[in-house]
Amino acid sequence: MKLSAFGEKFAGDSGIVELMDDLSTALIENPDMIFMGGGNPGRLPEVEQVFKDCMETILEDSQQRHSLFGIYQSPQGEKEFRSEVAAYLNKQFGWNLSSRNIALSNGSQSAFFMLYNMLGGTMADGSKRSIHLPLSPEYLGYRDVGLSSPFFTATRPKIGHLDEHLFKYHIDFSNLQVDENTAAMCVSRPTNPTGNVLTDNEIELLDELAKARDIPLIIDGAYGLPFPSIIFTEVTPFWNDNTILVLSLSKLGLPGARTGIVVANEEIIQAFTRTNTVTSLACGTMGPAIAKQLFRSGQITSLSRDHILPFYRERSHQVVKWFGQNMGNLPYRIHKPEGAIFLWLWFEDLPISSQELYERLKKRGVLVVPGQNFFVGIEDEWAHKHQCIRVSYAQDEATVKRGVEIIAEEVRKAYE
Repeated sequence: MKLSAFGEKFAGDSGIVELMDDLSTALIENPDMIFMGGGNPGRLPEVEQVFKDCMETILEDSQQRHSLFGIYQSPQGEKEFRSEVAAYLNKQFGWNLSSRNIALSNGSQSAFFMLYNMLGGTMADGSKRSIHLPLSPEYLGYRDVGLSSPFFTATRPKIGHLDEHLFKYHIDFSNLQVDENTAAMCVSRPTNPTGNVLTDNEIELLDELAKARDIPLIIDGAYGLPFPSIIFTEVTPFWNDNTILVLSLSKLGLPGARTGIVVANEEIIQAFTRTNTVTSLACGTMGPAIAKQLFRSGQITSLSRDHILPFYRERSHQVVKWFGQNMGNLPYRIHKPEGAIFLWLWFEDLPISSQELYERLKKRGVLVVPGQNFFVGIEDEWAHKHQCIRVSYAQDEATVKRGVEIIAEEVRKAYE
Protein backbone atom coordinates (compact mmCIF):
# COMPACT_ATOMS: atom_id res chain seq x y z
CA MET A 1 0.00 0.00 0.00
CA LYS A 2 1.37 3.39 -0.98
CA LEU A 3 0.54 6.13 1.47
CA SER A 4 0.33 9.87 1.01
CA ALA A 5 2.43 12.24 3.11
CA PHE A 6 -0.60 12.54 5.40
CA GLY A 7 -0.88 8.74 5.58
CA GLU A 8 2.79 8.22 6.33
CA LYS A 9 2.69 10.82 9.10
CA PHE A 10 -0.42 9.62 10.89
CA ALA A 11 0.00 5.88 10.26
CA GLY A 12 3.57 5.98 11.52
CA ASP A 13 5.05 5.58 14.97
CA SER A 14 4.56 8.26 17.62
CA GLY A 15 4.63 8.59 21.38
CA ILE A 16 0.85 8.74 21.74
CA VAL A 17 0.37 5.71 19.44
CA GLU A 18 2.93 3.75 21.46
CA LEU A 19 1.17 4.69 24.69
CA MET A 20 -2.29 3.63 23.51
CA ASP A 21 -0.96 0.46 21.84
CA ASP A 22 0.78 -0.53 25.06
CA LEU A 23 -2.40 -0.02 27.05
CA SER A 24 -4.55 -2.13 24.73
CA THR A 25 -1.92 -4.85 24.15
CA ALA A 26 -1.10 -5.21 27.83
CA LEU A 27 -4.77 -5.74 28.67
CA ILE A 28 -4.79 -8.76 26.36
CA GLU A 29 -1.33 -10.20 27.01
CA ASN A 30 -0.99 -9.51 30.72
CA PRO A 31 -4.22 -8.84 32.63
CA ASP A 32 -2.11 -8.48 35.79
CA MET A 33 -0.11 -5.58 34.35
CA ILE A 34 0.21 -2.63 36.72
CA PHE A 35 -0.99 0.33 34.67
CA MET A 36 0.90 3.43 35.76
CA GLY A 37 1.32 4.87 32.28
CA GLY A 38 -2.01 5.89 30.78
CA GLY A 39 -4.37 8.69 31.71
CA ASN A 40 -7.37 6.65 32.81
CA PRO A 41 -9.00 8.30 35.85
CA GLY A 42 -9.37 6.48 39.14
CA ARG A 43 -12.59 4.66 40.00
CA LEU A 44 -14.56 6.60 42.58
CA PRO A 45 -17.75 4.73 43.62
CA GLU A 46 -19.60 7.90 44.70
CA VAL A 47 -18.95 9.53 41.32
CA GLU A 48 -19.90 6.41 39.38
CA GLN A 49 -23.18 6.27 41.30
CA VAL A 50 -24.02 9.81 40.19
CA PHE A 51 -23.38 8.88 36.56
CA LYS A 52 -25.55 5.77 36.98
CA ASP A 53 -28.39 7.86 38.39
CA CYS A 54 -28.11 10.30 35.47
CA MET A 55 -28.24 7.46 32.95
CA GLU A 56 -31.29 5.94 34.60
CA THR A 57 -33.07 9.30 34.43
CA ILE A 58 -32.30 9.53 30.71
CA LEU A 59 -33.36 5.97 29.91
CA GLU A 60 -36.66 6.30 31.75
CA ASP A 61 -37.70 9.22 29.50
CA SER A 62 -38.55 8.21 25.92
CA GLN A 63 -37.74 11.64 24.46
CA GLN A 64 -34.36 11.85 26.19
CA ARG A 65 -33.66 8.26 25.17
CA HIS A 66 -34.42 9.04 21.53
CA SER A 67 -32.26 12.17 21.66
CA LEU A 68 -29.39 10.12 23.12
CA PHE A 69 -29.40 7.31 20.57
CA GLY A 70 -31.43 8.34 17.55
CA ILE A 71 -30.60 11.92 16.54
CA TYR A 72 -27.55 13.60 15.03
CA GLN A 73 -26.55 16.55 17.16
CA SER A 74 -25.13 19.78 15.79
CA PRO A 75 -21.40 19.77 14.98
CA GLN A 76 -21.18 22.61 17.50
CA GLY A 77 -22.78 20.33 20.09
CA GLU A 78 -26.24 20.05 21.58
CA LYS A 79 -27.47 23.60 22.21
CA GLU A 80 -29.14 23.00 25.58
CA PHE A 81 -25.92 21.53 26.96
CA ARG A 82 -23.87 24.44 25.60
CA SER A 83 -26.30 26.86 27.22
CA GLU A 84 -25.97 25.06 30.57
CA VAL A 85 -22.15 25.21 30.36
CA ALA A 86 -22.23 28.94 29.55
CA ALA A 87 -24.70 29.67 32.36
CA TYR A 88 -22.59 27.70 34.85
CA LEU A 89 -19.37 29.53 33.91
CA ASN A 90 -21.11 32.91 34.03
CA LYS A 91 -22.57 32.20 37.46
CA GLN A 92 -19.33 30.85 38.91
CA PHE A 93 -16.85 33.36 37.48
CA GLY A 94 -18.79 36.31 36.05
CA TRP A 95 -17.78 35.54 32.47
CA ASN A 96 -19.99 36.95 29.72
CA LEU A 97 -20.68 33.78 27.72
CA SER A 98 -23.55 32.39 25.69
CA SER A 99 -24.05 29.10 23.86
CA ARG A 100 -22.34 30.79 20.88
CA ASN A 101 -19.08 30.81 22.87
CA ILE A 102 -19.16 27.04 23.41
CA ALA A 103 -18.39 24.20 21.01
CA LEU A 104 -18.04 20.48 21.64
CA SER A 105 -15.72 17.90 20.14
CA ASN A 106 -15.41 14.13 20.28
CA GLY A 107 -12.71 14.32 22.92
CA SER A 108 -10.21 17.11 23.57
CA GLN A 109 -7.55 15.33 21.47
CA SER A 110 -9.64 15.96 18.34
CA ALA A 111 -10.29 19.53 19.53
CA PHE A 112 -6.57 20.23 19.63
CA PHE A 113 -6.05 18.65 16.21
CA MET A 114 -8.57 21.09 14.75
CA LEU A 115 -7.52 24.16 16.74
CA TYR A 116 -3.80 23.76 16.12
CA ASN A 117 -4.20 23.23 12.38
CA MET A 118 -6.74 26.05 12.08
CA LEU A 119 -4.22 28.47 13.59
CA GLY A 120 -0.77 27.12 12.75
CA GLY A 121 1.11 25.35 9.98
CA THR A 122 1.21 26.45 6.35
CA MET A 123 -0.72 29.68 5.84
CA ALA A 124 -2.69 30.75 2.75
CA ASP A 125 0.31 32.83 1.54
CA GLY A 126 2.69 29.87 1.85
CA SER A 127 4.38 31.09 5.04
CA LYS A 128 4.57 28.85 8.08
CA ARG A 129 3.50 29.62 11.62
CA SER A 130 4.10 27.52 14.72
CA ILE A 131 2.34 26.81 17.98
CA HIS A 132 4.53 27.81 20.91
CA LEU A 133 4.64 25.93 24.21
CA PRO A 134 5.98 28.30 26.90
CA LEU A 135 6.65 25.39 29.25
CA SER A 136 7.90 22.05 27.94
CA PRO A 137 7.63 19.12 28.85
CA GLU A 138 4.00 19.14 27.73
CA TYR A 139 1.31 16.65 26.79
CA LEU A 140 2.78 14.11 24.34
CA GLY A 141 -0.54 13.97 22.45
CA TYR A 142 0.25 17.40 21.00
CA ARG A 143 3.47 16.30 19.33
CA ASP A 144 2.15 14.69 16.15
CA VAL A 145 -1.10 16.54 15.45
CA GLY A 146 0.38 19.15 13.11
CA LEU A 147 -0.24 18.67 9.38
CA SER A 148 3.02 20.41 8.49
CA SER A 149 6.51 20.24 9.94
CA PRO A 150 8.08 21.73 11.99
CA PHE A 151 4.92 22.65 13.86
CA PHE A 152 5.84 23.36 17.50
CA THR A 153 8.40 25.55 19.20
CA ALA A 154 9.01 25.54 22.94
CA THR A 155 10.96 27.36 25.59
CA ARG A 156 13.22 25.22 27.75
CA PRO A 157 12.14 25.55 31.39
CA LYS A 158 14.14 26.82 34.31
CA ILE A 159 14.56 24.12 36.96
CA GLY A 160 14.24 24.96 40.62
CA HIS A 161 15.54 22.43 43.17
CA LEU A 162 13.34 22.11 46.25
CA ASP A 163 13.71 20.24 49.51
CA GLU A 164 12.90 16.58 50.11
CA HIS A 165 13.80 15.31 46.63
CA LEU A 166 11.39 17.72 44.92
CA PHE A 167 11.95 20.11 42.01
CA LYS A 168 9.82 22.43 39.87
CA TYR A 169 9.85 23.75 36.30
CA HIS A 170 9.31 27.48 35.75
CA ILE A 171 8.59 29.42 32.57
CA ASP A 172 11.74 31.21 31.43
CA PHE A 173 10.09 34.50 30.47
CA SER A 174 13.45 36.09 29.69
CA ASN A 175 13.97 33.60 26.84
CA LEU A 176 10.39 33.05 25.68
CA GLN A 177 10.64 32.23 21.97
CA VAL A 178 7.57 34.03 20.64
CA ASP A 179 7.92 36.02 17.39
CA GLU A 180 6.10 37.00 14.20
CA ASN A 181 5.97 33.33 13.14
CA THR A 182 4.07 32.27 16.27
CA ALA A 183 0.39 31.50 15.64
CA ALA A 184 -0.67 30.82 19.24
CA MET A 185 0.66 29.85 22.66
CA CYS A 186 -0.62 26.85 24.56
CA VAL A 187 -0.21 25.69 28.15
CA SER A 188 -1.88 22.89 30.08
CA ARG A 189 -2.95 23.81 33.61
CA PRO A 190 -2.17 21.60 35.49
CA THR A 191 0.54 20.43 33.16
CA ASN A 192 0.45 16.91 31.82
CA PRO A 193 2.91 15.23 32.52
CA THR A 194 4.44 17.06 35.47
CA GLY A 195 1.50 18.25 37.59
CA ASN A 196 2.87 21.81 37.40
CA VAL A 197 0.24 24.51 37.92
CA LEU A 198 0.99 27.91 36.44
CA THR A 199 0.27 30.74 38.87
CA ASP A 200 -2.30 33.45 38.19
CA ASN A 201 0.57 35.87 37.60
CA GLU A 202 2.20 33.57 35.02
CA ILE A 203 -1.10 33.19 33.16
CA GLU A 204 -1.64 36.97 33.18
CA LEU A 205 1.87 37.56 31.80
CA LEU A 206 1.24 35.06 29.01
CA ASP A 207 -2.11 36.72 28.28
CA GLU A 208 -0.44 40.14 28.00
CA LEU A 209 2.19 38.74 25.66
CA ALA A 210 -0.46 37.00 23.51
CA LYS A 211 -2.48 40.18 23.19
CA ALA A 212 0.62 42.19 22.30
CA ARG A 213 1.39 39.70 19.52
CA ASP A 214 -2.29 39.48 18.47
CA ILE A 215 -2.33 35.71 18.93
CA PRO A 216 -4.60 33.55 21.12
CA LEU A 217 -3.58 31.95 24.39
CA ILE A 218 -4.83 28.36 24.54
CA ILE A 219 -5.31 26.84 28.00
CA ASP A 220 -5.73 23.07 28.19
CA GLY A 221 -7.82 22.53 31.32
CA ALA A 222 -8.41 18.79 30.95
CA TYR A 223 -7.35 18.20 34.58
CA GLY A 224 -7.99 21.67 35.87
CA LEU A 225 -10.43 24.47 36.52
CA PRO A 226 -13.33 24.74 36.84
CA PHE A 227 -13.76 20.95 36.62
CA PRO A 228 -12.56 18.33 37.44
CA SER A 229 -10.49 20.73 39.53
CA ILE A 230 -7.56 18.37 40.19
CA ILE A 231 -5.41 21.25 41.41
CA PHE A 232 -3.76 21.27 44.83
CA THR A 233 -2.87 25.00 44.94
CA GLU A 234 -4.97 28.16 45.09
CA VAL A 235 -5.38 29.55 41.57
CA THR A 236 -8.18 31.23 39.62
CA PRO A 237 -9.89 30.00 36.43
CA PHE A 238 -8.98 32.25 33.51
CA TRP A 239 -10.78 33.27 30.32
CA ASN A 240 -11.19 36.34 28.16
CA ASP A 241 -12.00 37.09 24.53
CA ASN A 242 -8.42 36.28 23.49
CA THR A 243 -8.34 32.96 25.36
CA ILE A 244 -9.28 29.52 24.05
CA LEU A 245 -10.09 27.34 27.05
CA VAL A 246 -10.35 23.61 26.34
CA LEU A 247 -12.10 21.43 28.92
CA SER A 248 -12.95 17.74 29.05
CA LEU A 249 -15.30 15.31 30.79
CA SER A 250 -12.66 12.54 30.78
CA LYS A 251 -10.96 13.15 34.13
CA LEU A 252 -14.34 13.80 35.69
CA GLY A 253 -14.69 10.04 35.17
CA LEU A 254 -16.15 9.85 31.64
CA PRO A 255 -13.22 9.11 29.28
CA GLY A 256 -15.38 6.73 27.25
CA ALA A 257 -17.89 9.51 26.52
CA ARG A 258 -15.23 11.38 24.47
CA THR A 259 -16.42 14.92 25.16
CA GLY A 260 -14.22 17.99 24.77
CA ILE A 261 -15.52 21.50 25.46
CA VAL A 262 -14.06 24.58 23.72
CA VAL A 263 -14.72 28.05 25.19
CA ALA A 264 -13.71 30.91 22.90
CA ASN A 265 -14.89 34.03 21.12
CA GLU A 266 -17.64 33.58 18.54
CA GLU A 267 -15.35 33.91 15.50
CA ILE A 268 -13.14 31.05 16.66
CA ILE A 269 -16.14 28.92 17.65
CA GLN A 270 -17.71 29.40 14.22
CA ALA A 271 -14.50 28.36 12.44
CA PHE A 272 -14.07 25.43 14.81
CA THR A 273 -17.66 24.26 14.22
CA ARG A 274 -17.23 24.28 10.44
CA THR A 275 -14.00 22.31 10.77
CA ASN A 276 -15.71 19.85 13.09
CA THR A 277 -18.49 19.37 10.54
CA VAL A 278 -15.97 18.22 7.95
CA THR A 279 -13.93 16.00 10.26
CA SER A 280 -16.63 14.56 12.55
CA LEU A 281 -20.02 15.51 11.03
CA ALA A 282 -21.64 15.66 14.47
CA CYS A 283 -20.79 15.50 18.16
CA GLY A 284 -21.49 12.52 20.39
CA THR A 285 -24.45 12.65 22.75
CA MET A 286 -23.56 10.49 25.76
CA GLY A 287 -21.29 12.92 27.63
CA PRO A 288 -23.50 15.99 27.19
CA ALA A 289 -26.63 14.03 28.14
CA ILE A 290 -25.10 12.98 31.47
CA ALA A 291 -23.23 16.21 32.24
CA LYS A 292 -26.15 18.49 31.37
CA GLN A 293 -27.86 17.36 34.56
CA LEU A 294 -24.70 18.03 36.57
CA PHE A 295 -24.30 21.57 35.24
CA ARG A 296 -27.97 22.37 35.75
CA SER A 297 -27.92 21.24 39.38
CA GLY A 298 -24.43 22.53 40.17
CA GLN A 299 -23.48 18.99 41.15
CA ILE A 300 -20.44 19.17 38.89
CA THR A 301 -18.88 21.50 41.49
CA SER A 302 -19.57 19.24 44.47
CA LEU A 303 -18.33 16.14 42.62
CA SER A 304 -15.03 17.87 41.89
CA ARG A 305 -14.68 19.50 45.31
CA ASP A 306 -15.86 16.68 47.58
CA HIS A 307 -14.75 13.53 45.78
CA ILE A 308 -12.39 13.94 42.82
CA LEU A 309 -9.97 16.54 44.21
CA PRO A 310 -9.56 14.94 47.67
CA PHE A 311 -8.93 11.50 46.15
CA TYR A 312 -6.05 12.64 43.93
CA ARG A 313 -4.58 15.10 46.43
CA GLU A 314 -4.35 12.48 49.18
CA ARG A 315 -3.10 9.80 46.81
CA SER A 316 -0.34 12.05 45.41
CA HIS A 317 0.96 12.77 48.92
CA GLN A 318 0.90 9.07 49.75
CA VAL A 319 2.76 8.03 46.60
CA VAL A 320 5.45 10.67 47.17
CA LYS A 321 5.98 9.11 50.62
CA TRP A 322 6.15 5.61 49.13
CA PHE A 323 8.83 6.69 46.68
CA GLY A 324 10.76 8.26 49.55
CA GLN A 325 10.60 5.03 51.51
CA ASN A 326 11.69 2.88 48.56
CA MET A 327 14.21 5.10 46.78
CA GLY A 328 16.30 5.89 49.83
CA ASN A 329 19.38 7.90 48.85
CA LEU A 330 19.15 7.30 45.11
CA PRO A 331 19.57 10.52 43.06
CA TYR A 332 15.91 10.99 42.20
CA ARG A 333 13.63 14.01 42.22
CA ILE A 334 9.86 14.34 41.87
CA HIS A 335 8.28 17.39 40.29
CA LYS A 336 6.32 19.16 43.02
CA PRO A 337 2.82 17.66 42.67
CA GLU A 338 0.43 20.58 42.24
CA GLY A 339 -2.31 18.81 40.27
CA ALA A 340 -3.31 16.22 37.63
CA ILE A 341 -3.06 12.45 38.25
CA PHE A 342 0.64 11.80 37.65
CA LEU A 343 4.03 12.09 39.26
CA TRP A 344 6.97 13.17 37.10
CA LEU A 345 10.20 11.52 38.23
CA TRP A 346 13.66 12.75 37.30
CA PHE A 347 16.63 10.42 37.83
CA GLU A 348 19.71 12.61 37.67
CA ASP A 349 22.62 11.13 35.65
CA LEU A 350 20.66 7.93 35.06
CA PRO A 351 23.11 5.43 33.47
CA ILE A 352 20.40 4.16 31.07
CA SER A 353 17.80 6.09 29.08
CA SER A 354 14.24 6.47 30.31
CA GLN A 355 13.22 4.42 27.25
CA GLU A 356 15.34 1.48 28.45
CA LEU A 357 14.00 1.89 31.98
CA TYR A 358 10.49 1.78 30.54
CA GLU A 359 11.31 -1.47 28.68
CA ARG A 360 12.75 -3.06 31.82
CA LEU A 361 9.70 -2.07 33.84
CA LYS A 362 7.34 -3.43 31.20
CA LYS A 363 9.07 -6.81 31.49
CA ARG A 364 8.47 -6.61 35.25
CA GLY A 365 4.77 -5.99 34.67
CA VAL A 366 4.70 -2.23 35.31
CA LEU A 367 3.69 0.19 32.58
CA VAL A 368 4.96 3.79 32.84
CA VAL A 369 5.67 6.37 30.11
CA PRO A 370 9.26 7.33 29.18
CA GLY A 371 9.86 11.04 29.34
CA GLN A 372 11.56 11.98 26.06
CA ASN A 373 8.34 12.26 24.03
CA PHE A 374 6.91 14.93 26.35
CA PHE A 375 9.54 17.54 25.46
CA VAL A 376 7.47 18.74 22.53
CA GLY A 377 9.18 21.56 20.61
CA ILE A 378 12.59 21.05 22.24
CA GLU A 379 14.52 19.25 19.54
CA ASP A 380 18.09 19.90 20.68
CA GLU A 381 20.01 17.33 22.67
CA TRP A 382 19.42 17.67 26.38
CA ALA A 383 20.30 14.79 28.70
CA HIS A 384 17.47 15.75 31.04
CA LYS A 385 14.92 14.61 28.42
CA HIS A 386 16.11 11.02 28.78
CA GLN A 387 16.14 10.91 32.59
CA CYS A 388 12.41 11.31 33.34
CA ILE A 389 9.31 9.12 33.46
CA ARG A 390 5.62 9.83 34.01
CA VAL A 391 3.83 7.67 36.58
CA SER A 392 0.06 7.56 37.10
CA TYR A 393 -1.26 6.96 40.62
CA ALA A 394 -4.94 6.54 39.69
CA GLN A 395 -5.23 2.78 40.20
CA ASP A 396 -6.17 1.18 43.51
CA GLU A 397 -3.84 1.80 46.43
CA ALA A 398 -2.30 -1.68 46.72
CA THR A 399 -1.55 -1.81 42.99
CA VAL A 400 0.13 1.59 42.96
CA LYS A 401 2.18 0.74 46.07
CA ARG A 402 3.46 -2.45 44.43
CA GLY A 403 4.26 -0.51 41.26
CA VAL A 404 6.32 2.00 43.24
CA GLU A 405 8.31 -0.83 44.81
CA ILE A 406 9.12 -2.37 41.42
CA ILE A 407 10.08 0.99 39.92
CA ALA A 408 12.47 1.60 42.82
CA GLU A 409 14.00 -1.85 42.38
CA GLU A 410 14.69 -1.29 38.69
CA VAL A 411 16.07 2.21 39.22
CA ARG A 412 18.40 0.88 41.91
CA LYS A 413 19.63 -1.83 39.51
CA ALA A 414 20.25 0.79 36.83
CA TYR A 415 22.43 2.90 39.12
CA GLU A 416 24.27 -0.10 40.50
